[in-house]
Amino acid sequence: MKRIFFIIILLFLVSVNGFSWIYPEHRDIMILAIKKLDPERRAALERYWLMIRIGHETRLSAWPADTTLTKGSRILDYASFPAIGGDHSISAYDMKQSILTSDWILKVSDVAYNLKVGLAKARNRNERLNELRKSDLKLLKADPQYVSRAGANNVHFMLARPEVRTLMIPYLRACGKEGCELNAPGAYWWYHSSALQKAAAFAADPDEDKSVDLLFSALADEGFALHFLEDMFASGHVAGTWGNAAQRKGTHDYYDEKGLEVSTWDGERLVLMGDAFMKPENADRTAITIVQSLSQIIDALSGKYHYLFNSAALPAVTPDTFNVCKAMVMPPRDRDSLNEPLFRDIFVSTVMPGLGKGEGELPRFRSELGPFIGLSAGSRVTGVVTGFHPDQNTVGAITGVEMSVRIGLGLEGVLNEAGDGMVFIDAGYRLDGASSTKLSVDPDLLRYGNITSAIPYRNALHLRLRMPFYIIPGDLIVLAPLLYLISPKTMSSVIATAGNGGLIPWQTGMLSSIGRFQFVLGREAGVYLYGTTRQPDHFIIPVTINGAEDQGVISLRSIQMEFPIIEYRPFHMFSSNQTAGLMVQLFGGVDIPYHIRSVTPENMTPPTLRAIPTFGLRVVFDWRYYGGGSKL
Repeated sequence: MKRIFFIIILLFLVSVNGFSWIYPEHRDIMILAIKKLDPERRAALERYWLMIRIGHETRLSAWPADTTLTKGSRILDYASFPAIGGDHSISAYDMKQSILTSDWILKVSDVAYNLKVGLAKARNRNERLNELRKSDLKLLKADPQYVSRAGANNVHFMLARPEVRTLMIPYLRACGKEGCELNAPGAYWWYHSSALQKAAAFAADPDEDKSVDLLFSALADEGFALHFLEDMFASGHVAGTWGNAAQRKGTHDYYDEKGLEVSTWDGERLVLMGDAFMKPENADRTAITIVQSLSQIIDALSGKYHYLFNSAALPAVTPDTFNVCKAMVMPPRDRDSLNEPLFRDIFVSTVMPGLGKGEGELPRFRSELGPFIGLSAGSRVTGVVTGFHPDQNTVGAITGVEMSVRIGLGLEGVLNEAGDGMVFIDAGYRLDGASSTKLSVDPDLLRYGNITSAIPYRNALHLRLRMPFYIIPGDLIVLAPLLYLISPKTMSSVIATAGNGGLIPWQTGMLSSIGRFQFVLGREAGVYLYGTTRQPDHFIIPVTINGAEDQGVISLRSIQMEFPIIEYRPFHMFSSNQTAGLMVQLFGGVDIPYHIRSVTPENMTPPTLRAIPTFGLRVVFDWRYYGGGSKL
């Protein structure tokens, strides 16, 4: 039991991710920005790109924005840099190494290409989310650290404004201040500053032996920085990051899909969408600001900002190593007053984030994330192919009702709505009617009603456990604690994969217009204890006494184990802190008798009984209350 609660905690820690624009959206924005560059700057960028490509022709494309790249391409373009930065790398240095030397980043690129094609073909929301489901599972395989990077901190989000009168420059200075919670504007400022310094150093003496390395580093720093500048135009990342984990995720997901009306610092009004819901106008508007940032680097490389070069403090010739996935707060860095006007020119066209908690705050939405208590009530039809007695071989059915109380951890949609990392322990009471099968095939027994049923009315106490698994049911009980000690990053990937269907994603939810379907065999199990509430159950069985057929009475207890196979949810509703849903489960199981005693005749030898295979349907109404969330 202790291990189960330990796994619940680990699942919670893994599930608080909030992703920014997806890979193809990041790349599409960058392609648009490069196309929007004026001819002179675009030619300069292409010239610089060709310089850094020398020696890396097998990994870098011929053009900075190469629209001919398809699935299976073994090269990457500059437009891919912002897509790889942040989500698939921890720093500009890490990004460069992955781009030039790793094979897994090419697999990530292929997954992104397939996702773009799939989203373009999606006809509705369900198909779009199913494409994301497939993509997320493939990304976890291609890049095992995908989840652990995104969930470490709030670097992909904008800080909420403290008050309505907050001005742009004080806000931006606060975002980059030492000790401030890591955030998207701060990460962009850090890496764009590094890119500007290296670009100015390159322009000061482009003939140095290390000039190409310096050029590559400047473009790498800028590509990494642009990831966070693009994030600042995703609606779920503009709403602010305050609140508990469930509120942050729920608010992020809601505004990404529904959109958000916002204003830029210079007064432009627009509607933003978010991750996987980007519209052409969103990409076009974001690209306008990206052009401004990219133009500054190109101009610095051309010598326009020569005053930024400081020969007494030469920048490193390698890309910046600031780990945006590990740090929790902004590290110290001297603010260069010379480049502040450049940042002002860029940030004035970015979006004003939402206000912090208090008057004027944006409505918050809570995801189904965190501990809950709940109630469930259901009805069932259980099919039996035999009775307990060897002479009872007639197929029949048993109807029943049940009620239970449950506690657990809601993890609906660890990566997306198709995921299901929910863990719960259920305890309750079940009441069964008599079986339709009779003591024997004698038709005269029908007139006596339920008293002659092979399995009479009975009740049971029950326990139920639900938990995702990675390869085989229950493996997280061993794997999670072990990997937590050996490799926390691997643990994050394993738990996220388990929550999204397992290593072989056969248990991933499938969304449709009529509800959600999921194969759940091994994910949930129920144990029903019959004959334990007051006294053992009593059964009438056929016996032979002195050569004549007769009936005897026995008492027994039994354990019925039940394993859901397929699950269907026609509806599922969630408010600020409560959820309600209807679920239909197809299950199989077995009912095992034990503690068998003779009641009458007293001297009768207890018969040998057998286990009964069972199958059937459960229809369950489920209600949960999530604590810790504020009411809307």
